[in-house]
Amino acid sequence: MTELKSPFRYDYVGSFLRPAAVKEARAKFAKNEITKEQLTEVENEEIKKLVEKQKAAGFHGLTDGEFRRSYWHLDFMWGFGGIEHIELDHGYFFHGEETTHGSIKVTGKITGENHPFVEHYKFVKQFEDEKTVARQTFPAPAQLLAELFREDNGKDTVAVYPDEDKLIEDIAAAYRQVIKDLYDAGCRNIQFDDCTWGMFCDRKYWEARQKDASVTFESEAEKYLRVNNLALQNRPEGLTITTHVCRGNYHSTWASRGGYAPVAPYLFAKENVDAFYLEFDDERSGNFEPLKYVPEDKKVVLGLITTKSPELEDEEEVKNRINEAAQYHPLDKLCLSPQCGFASCEIGNKLTEEEQWAKLALVKKIAEEVWG
Repeated sequence: MTELKSPFRYDYVGSFLRPAAVKEARAKFAKNEITKEQLTEVENEEIKKLVEKQKAAGFHGLTDGEFRRSYWHLDFMWGFGGIEHIELDHGYFFHGEETTHGSIKVTGKITGENHPFVEHYKFVKQFEDEKTVARQTFPAPAQLLAELFREDNGKDTVAVYPDEDKLIEDIAAAYRQVIKDLYDAGCRNIQFDDCTWGMFCDRKYWEARQKDASVTFESEAEKYLRVNNLALQNRPEGLTITTHVCRGNYHSTWASRGGYAPVAPYLFAKENVDAFYLEFDDERSGNFEPLKYVPEDKKVVLGLITTKSPELEDEEEVKNRINEAAQYHPLDKLCLSPQCGFASCEIGNKLTEEEQWAKLALVKKIAEEVWG
Protein backbone atom coordinates (compact mmCIF):
# COMPACT_ATOMS: atom_id res chain seq x y z
CA MET A 1 0.00 0.00 0.00
CA THR A 2 1.18 3.51 -0.78
CA GLU A 3 2.30 5.66 2.17
CA LEU A 4 1.55 8.94 0.45
CA LYS A 5 -0.29 11.39 2.70
CA SER A 6 -2.19 14.59 2.07
CA PRO A 7 -1.52 17.41 1.85
CA PHE A 8 1.09 17.60 -0.88
CA ARG A 9 3.38 20.51 -1.65
CA TYR A 10 1.23 21.27 -4.69
CA ASP A 11 -2.36 20.16 -4.23
CA TYR A 12 -6.02 20.82 -4.99
CA VAL A 13 -9.19 20.82 -2.93
CA GLY A 14 -11.12 18.11 -4.74
CA SER A 15 -13.89 19.10 -7.15
CA PHE A 16 -13.47 19.52 -10.90
CA LEU A 17 -15.63 20.95 -13.66
CA ARG A 18 -18.22 18.39 -14.69
CA PRO A 19 -17.82 17.09 -18.26
CA ALA A 20 -20.77 17.54 -20.60
CA ALA A 21 -21.36 13.78 -20.60
CA VAL A 22 -21.88 13.75 -16.83
CA LYS A 23 -24.20 16.77 -16.87
CA GLU A 24 -26.27 15.28 -19.68
CA ALA A 25 -26.53 11.87 -18.01
CA ARG A 26 -27.54 13.36 -14.67
CA ALA A 27 -30.20 15.48 -16.38
CA LYS A 28 -31.57 12.42 -18.18
CA PHE A 29 -31.60 10.42 -14.93
CA ALA A 30 -33.54 13.21 -13.20
CA LYS A 31 -36.17 12.87 -15.96
CA ASN A 32 -36.24 9.06 -15.67
CA GLU A 33 -34.86 8.77 -19.21
CA ILE A 34 -31.97 6.50 -18.12
CA THR A 35 -31.47 4.08 -15.24
CA LYS A 36 -29.24 4.54 -12.21
CA GLU A 37 -26.94 1.87 -13.66
CA GLN A 38 -26.63 3.77 -16.94
CA LEU A 39 -25.83 6.98 -15.06
CA THR A 40 -23.17 5.17 -13.04
CA GLU A 41 -21.58 3.84 -16.23
CA VAL A 42 -21.19 7.39 -17.56
CA GLU A 43 -19.84 8.66 -14.22
CA ASN A 44 -17.36 5.79 -14.03
CA GLU A 45 -16.03 6.44 -17.51
CA GLU A 46 -15.62 10.18 -16.92
CA ILE A 47 -13.96 9.62 -13.53
CA LYS A 48 -11.44 7.28 -15.19
CA LYS A 49 -10.61 10.06 -17.65
CA LEU A 50 -10.27 12.57 -14.82
CA VAL A 51 -7.89 10.33 -12.88
CA GLU A 52 -5.74 9.97 -15.98
CA LYS A 53 -5.61 13.76 -16.28
CA GLN A 54 -4.74 14.16 -12.59
CA LYS A 55 -1.84 11.76 -13.01
CA ALA A 56 -0.69 13.37 -16.26
CA ALA A 57 -0.68 16.76 -14.50
CA GLY A 58 1.72 15.32 -11.91
CA PHE A 59 -0.53 15.56 -8.86
CA HIS A 60 -0.37 12.95 -6.11
CA GLY A 61 -3.89 13.05 -4.68
CA LEU A 62 -6.67 11.37 -6.65
CA THR A 63 -10.33 12.33 -6.32
CA ASP A 64 -13.43 11.55 -8.36
CA GLY A 65 -13.89 15.27 -8.94
CA GLU A 66 -17.19 14.96 -7.05
CA PHE A 67 -18.69 13.89 -10.40
CA ARG A 68 -21.32 11.79 -8.62
CA ARG A 69 -22.61 14.76 -6.60
CA SER A 70 -24.97 17.66 -7.19
CA TYR A 71 -23.50 19.50 -4.21
CA TRP A 72 -20.21 19.27 -2.36
CA HIS A 73 -22.09 18.73 0.91
CA LEU A 74 -25.75 17.77 0.57
CA ASP A 75 -25.26 14.52 -1.37
CA PHE A 76 -23.09 13.24 1.47
CA MET A 77 -25.69 14.26 4.06
CA TRP A 78 -28.43 12.46 2.10
CA GLY A 79 -26.40 9.27 2.50
CA PHE A 80 -26.97 9.12 6.27
CA GLY A 81 -29.74 7.14 7.89
CA GLY A 82 -32.37 9.42 9.44
CA ILE A 83 -31.87 12.22 6.90
CA GLU A 84 -33.90 12.83 3.75
CA HIS A 85 -33.53 15.05 0.71
CA ILE A 86 -35.85 18.06 0.60
CA GLU A 87 -36.18 21.11 -1.62
CA LEU A 88 -36.71 24.53 -0.05
CA ASP A 89 -38.43 27.47 -1.74
CA HIS A 90 -35.06 29.21 -2.02
CA GLY A 91 -31.36 28.43 -2.07
CA TYR A 92 -28.37 29.97 -0.32
CA PHE A 93 -27.98 33.66 -1.07
CA PHE A 94 -24.48 34.29 -2.36
CA HIS A 95 -22.99 37.59 -3.48
CA GLY A 96 -25.13 38.41 -6.51
CA GLU A 97 -26.61 34.95 -7.05
CA GLU A 98 -28.98 32.45 -5.45
CA THR A 99 -28.04 28.77 -5.45
CA THR A 100 -30.31 25.83 -6.20
CA HIS A 101 -32.75 24.84 -3.46
CA GLY A 102 -31.64 21.50 -2.01
CA SER A 103 -31.45 20.85 1.73
CA ILE A 104 -32.03 18.15 4.35
CA LYS A 105 -34.60 17.08 6.93
CA VAL A 106 -34.16 14.83 9.95
CA THR A 107 -36.67 11.97 10.03
CA GLY A 108 -35.13 9.78 12.77
CA LYS A 109 -31.93 8.79 14.48
CA ILE A 110 -28.90 9.83 12.41
CA THR A 111 -26.72 6.83 11.52
CA GLY A 112 -23.74 6.20 9.25
CA GLU A 113 -24.00 2.57 8.18
CA ASN A 114 -23.77 1.64 4.49
CA HIS A 115 -22.93 5.13 3.32
CA PRO A 116 -22.71 5.25 -0.51
CA PHE A 117 -19.51 7.33 -0.44
CA VAL A 118 -17.60 4.24 0.69
CA GLU A 119 -18.29 2.61 -2.67
CA HIS A 120 -17.42 5.88 -4.41
CA TYR A 121 -14.05 5.80 -2.68
CA LYS A 122 -13.39 2.18 -3.66
CA PHE A 123 -13.82 3.06 -7.32
CA VAL A 124 -11.08 5.70 -7.16
CA LYS A 125 -8.76 3.60 -5.00
CA GLN A 126 -8.29 1.03 -7.74
CA PHE A 127 -6.32 3.63 -9.74
CA GLU A 128 -3.69 4.26 -7.06
CA ASP A 129 -0.05 3.63 -7.94
CA GLU A 130 3.35 4.31 -6.37
CA LYS A 131 2.99 8.05 -7.01
CA THR A 132 -0.68 8.61 -6.22
CA VAL A 133 -3.18 8.02 -3.44
CA ALA A 134 -6.98 8.31 -3.35
CA ARG A 135 -8.45 10.98 -1.11
CA GLN A 136 -12.09 11.07 0.00
CA THR A 137 -13.65 14.48 0.53
CA PHE A 138 -16.92 15.25 2.31
CA PRO A 139 -18.46 17.97 4.49
CA ALA A 140 -17.37 18.32 8.10
CA PRO A 141 -19.72 17.34 10.94
CA ALA A 142 -20.09 21.03 11.75
CA GLN A 143 -21.49 21.60 8.27
CA LEU A 144 -24.16 18.97 8.85
CA LEU A 145 -25.05 20.53 12.20
CA ALA A 146 -25.35 23.94 10.57
CA GLU A 147 -27.58 22.63 7.76
CA LEU A 148 -29.90 21.04 10.31
CA PHE A 149 -30.58 24.51 11.71
CA ARG A 150 -30.72 26.36 8.40
CA GLU A 151 -33.76 28.61 8.82
CA ASP A 152 -36.94 26.52 9.16
CA ASN A 153 -34.98 23.24 9.20
CA GLY A 154 -34.40 23.84 12.90
CA LYS A 155 -38.04 23.12 13.75
CA ASP A 156 -37.86 19.64 12.25
CA THR A 157 -34.51 19.00 13.88
CA VAL A 158 -35.67 19.98 17.36
CA ALA A 159 -38.82 17.88 16.93
CA VAL A 160 -36.67 14.77 16.47
CA TYR A 161 -33.76 15.88 18.67
CA PRO A 162 -35.00 18.08 21.53
CA ASP A 163 -31.68 17.37 23.29
CA GLU A 164 -28.91 19.12 21.34
CA ASP A 165 -26.19 17.14 23.09
CA LYS A 166 -27.78 13.91 21.83
CA LEU A 167 -27.89 15.34 18.32
CA ILE A 168 -24.20 16.23 18.43
CA GLU A 169 -23.31 12.79 19.78
CA ASP A 170 -25.30 11.02 17.05
CA ILE A 171 -23.78 13.14 14.29
CA ALA A 172 -20.30 12.37 15.59
CA ALA A 173 -21.07 8.66 15.90
CA ALA A 174 -22.43 8.55 12.34
CA TYR A 175 -19.26 10.18 11.04
CA ARG A 176 -17.08 7.78 13.02
CA GLN A 177 -18.93 4.91 11.34
CA VAL A 178 -18.29 6.32 7.86
CA ILE A 179 -14.65 6.98 8.72
CA LYS A 180 -14.25 3.39 9.97
CA ASP A 181 -15.89 1.96 6.87
CA LEU A 182 -13.66 4.07 4.62
CA TYR A 183 -10.59 2.98 6.59
CA ASP A 184 -11.60 -0.67 6.30
CA ALA A 185 -11.89 -0.10 2.54
CA GLY A 186 -8.28 1.09 2.49
CA CYS A 187 -8.74 4.84 2.79
CA ARG A 188 -5.93 6.69 4.57
CA ASN A 189 -6.65 10.26 3.41
CA ILE A 190 -9.88 12.07 4.33
CA GLN A 191 -10.68 15.74 3.86
CA PHE A 192 -13.42 17.56 5.78
CA ASP A 193 -14.85 20.53 3.86
CA ASP A 194 -16.20 23.19 6.17
CA CYS A 195 -17.84 26.54 5.39
CA THR A 196 -19.08 27.08 8.95
CA TRP A 197 -15.86 28.73 10.09
CA GLY A 198 -15.78 31.00 7.07
CA MET A 199 -19.30 32.17 7.89
CA PHE A 200 -18.31 32.78 11.52
CA CYS A 201 -15.59 35.12 10.24
CA ASP A 202 -18.26 37.33 8.62
CA ARG A 203 -19.53 39.96 11.06
CA LYS A 204 -22.68 40.71 9.03
CA TYR A 205 -23.55 37.02 8.88
CA TRP A 206 -23.07 36.63 12.61
CA GLU A 207 -25.23 39.66 13.44
CA ALA A 208 -28.01 38.44 11.14
CA ARG A 209 -27.78 34.88 12.45
CA GLN A 210 -27.94 35.55 16.16
CA LYS A 211 -31.36 36.76 17.25
CA ASP A 212 -30.89 35.30 20.73
CA ALA A 213 -28.59 37.56 22.75
CA SER A 214 -27.87 34.73 25.19
CA VAL A 215 -26.05 32.77 22.46
CA THR A 216 -22.45 33.92 22.24
CA PHE A 217 -19.90 33.58 19.49
CA GLU A 218 -17.67 31.69 21.92
CA SER A 219 -20.35 29.13 22.82
CA GLU A 220 -21.21 28.50 19.18
CA ALA A 221 -17.56 28.15 18.16
CA GLU A 222 -16.99 25.67 20.97
CA LYS A 223 -20.05 23.70 19.85
CA TYR A 224 -18.88 23.41 16.25
CA LEU A 225 -15.37 22.53 17.40
CA ARG A 226 -16.82 19.88 19.69
CA VAL A 227 -18.83 18.08 17.01
CA ASN A 228 -15.83 17.99 14.66
CA ASN A 229 -13.48 16.67 17.31
CA LEU A 230 -16.00 14.12 18.60
CA ALA A 231 -16.18 12.68 15.09
CA LEU A 232 -12.40 12.28 15.15
CA GLN A 233 -12.21 10.49 18.49
CA ASN A 234 -10.36 7.17 18.38
CA ARG A 235 -9.63 7.54 14.70
CA PRO A 236 -7.76 4.59 13.19
CA GLU A 237 -3.96 4.57 13.24
CA GLY A 238 -2.32 5.90 10.11
CA LEU A 239 -5.37 7.84 8.94
CA THR A 240 -4.64 11.40 7.81
CA ILE A 241 -7.51 13.84 8.19
CA THR A 242 -7.35 17.37 6.84
CA THR A 243 -9.92 20.16 6.62
CA HIS A 244 -10.69 22.78 4.02
CA VAL A 245 -12.18 26.10 5.15
CA CYS A 246 -14.12 28.15 2.61
CA ARG A 247 -16.26 31.27 2.28
CA GLY A 248 -18.57 29.88 -0.38
CA ASN A 249 -17.87 28.81 -3.96
CA TYR A 250 -20.85 28.71 -6.32
CA HIS A 251 -20.69 29.67 -10.01
CA SER A 252 -17.69 31.91 -9.23
CA THR A 253 -19.60 33.77 -6.50
CA TRP A 254 -18.99 33.86 -2.75
CA ALA A 255 -21.03 33.87 0.46
CA SER A 256 -18.95 35.48 3.23
CA ARG A 257 -15.96 37.64 3.97
CA GLY A 258 -13.64 38.31 6.90
CA GLY A 259 -10.22 37.21 8.14
CA TYR A 260 -9.58 34.10 10.24
CA ALA A 261 -8.80 35.99 13.45
CA PRO A 262 -12.16 35.33 15.20
CA VAL A 263 -11.99 31.55 14.69
CA ALA A 264 -8.24 30.93 14.86
CA PRO A 265 -8.14 30.24 18.65
CA TYR A 266 -10.74 27.49 18.12
CA LEU A 267 -10.25 26.07 14.64
CA PHE A 268 -6.49 26.41 14.21
CA ALA A 269 -5.46 25.85 17.80
CA LYS A 270 -7.85 23.07 18.79
CA GLU A 271 -9.32 21.11 15.86
CA ASN A 272 -7.72 17.66 15.78
CA VAL A 273 -6.84 17.54 12.10
CA ASP A 274 -3.43 17.13 10.47
CA ALA A 275 -3.61 20.07 8.08
CA PHE A 276 -5.69 23.06 7.01
CA TYR A 277 -6.56 23.94 3.40
CA LEU A 278 -7.28 27.67 3.65
CA GLU A 279 -8.83 30.19 1.28
CA PHE A 280 -6.51 33.14 0.69
CA ASP A 281 -7.20 34.15 -2.90
CA ASP A 282 -8.38 37.72 -2.25
CA GLU A 283 -8.85 40.36 0.43
CA ARG A 284 -11.97 38.66 1.83
CA SER A 285 -9.75 36.19 3.70
CA GLY A 286 -7.72 38.80 5.58
CA ASN A 287 -4.02 38.51 6.36
CA PHE A 288 -1.84 35.60 7.42
CA GLU A 289 -1.34 36.59 11.06
CA PRO A 290 -3.97 34.13 12.40
CA LEU A 291 -1.72 31.30 11.19
CA LYS A 292 0.31 31.82 14.36
CA TYR A 293 -2.38 29.75 16.12
CA VAL A 294 -1.67 26.66 13.99
CA PRO A 295 0.58 24.21 15.89
CA GLU A 296 4.01 24.02 14.28
CA ASP A 297 3.71 20.30 13.54
CA LYS A 298 0.61 20.79 11.38
CA LYS A 299 0.60 21.77 7.72
CA VAL A 300 -1.18 24.69 6.09
CA VAL A 301 -2.17 24.63 2.43
CA LEU A 302 -2.32 28.20 1.14
CA GLY A 303 -5.21 28.65 -1.29
CA LEU A 304 -3.59 31.50 -3.20
CA ILE A 305 -4.78 30.57 -6.70
CA THR A 306 -8.43 31.37 -7.37
CA THR A 307 -10.84 28.97 -9.06
CA LYS A 308 -13.37 31.77 -9.53
CA SER A 309 -11.60 33.36 -12.49
CA PRO A 310 -9.64 32.03 -15.48
CA GLU A 311 -7.00 34.75 -15.18
CA LEU A 312 -3.64 33.32 -14.12
CA GLU A 313 -2.01 34.83 -11.06
CA ASP A 314 1.38 36.56 -11.18
CA GLU A 315 3.99 34.02 -10.11
CA GLU A 316 6.19 36.46 -8.20
CA GLU A 317 3.22 37.87 -6.34
CA VAL A 318 2.20 34.37 -5.23
CA LYS A 319 5.75 33.62 -4.09
CA ASN A 320 5.81 36.87 -2.11
CA ARG A 321 2.57 35.89 -0.40
CA ILE A 322 3.99 32.48 0.49
CA ASN A 323 6.93 34.25 2.11
CA GLU A 324 4.51 36.50 4.01
CA ALA A 325 2.70 33.45 5.35
CA ALA A 326 6.04 31.94 6.38
CA GLN A 327 6.42 34.76 8.91
CA TYR A 328 3.63 33.10 10.92
CA HIS A 329 4.02 29.37 10.10
CA PRO A 330 7.20 27.50 9.06
CA LEU A 331 7.84 27.46 5.32
CA ASP A 332 8.50 23.72 5.35
CA LYS A 333 4.98 23.22 6.77
CA LEU A 334 3.32 25.25 4.00
CA CYS A 335 1.87 23.97 0.72
CA LEU A 336 0.06 25.56 -2.24
CA SER A 337 -3.32 24.97 -3.87
CA PRO A 338 -6.32 26.73 -5.38
CA GLN A 339 -8.54 28.31 -2.73
CA CYS A 340 -11.38 25.85 -3.40
CA GLY A 341 -12.62 23.33 -5.92
CA PHE A 342 -13.52 24.20 -9.49
CA ALA A 343 -17.12 22.97 -9.18
CA SER A 344 -18.41 22.80 -5.63
CA CYS A 345 -21.80 22.20 -7.24
CA GLU A 346 -22.74 20.78 -10.64
CA ILE A 347 -23.00 24.24 -12.20
CA GLY A 348 -19.25 24.80 -11.82
CA ASN A 349 -17.26 28.01 -11.84
CA LYS A 350 -16.89 30.36 -14.80
CA LEU A 351 -13.86 28.94 -16.55
CA THR A 352 -13.17 26.21 -19.09
CA GLU A 353 -11.60 22.82 -18.48
CA GLU A 354 -8.47 24.03 -20.28
CA GLU A 355 -8.29 27.03 -17.96
CA GLN A 356 -8.86 24.73 -14.96
CA TRP A 357 -5.79 22.66 -15.82
CA ALA A 358 -3.76 25.79 -16.54
CA LYS A 359 -4.50 26.92 -12.97
CA LEU A 360 -3.23 23.60 -11.60
CA ALA A 361 -0.13 23.73 -13.79
CA LEU A 362 0.61 27.13 -12.26
CA VAL A 363 0.19 25.74 -8.74
CA LYS A 364 2.68 22.96 -9.49
CA LYS A 365 5.19 25.27 -11.18
CA ILE A 366 5.24 27.77 -8.31
CA ALA A 367 5.42 25.06 -5.63
CA GLU A 368 8.38 23.38 -7.31
CA GLU A 369 10.19 26.71 -7.58
CA VAL A 370 9.56 27.55 -3.91
CA TRP A 371 10.19 24.15 -2.32
CA GLY A 372 12.13 22.26 -4.96
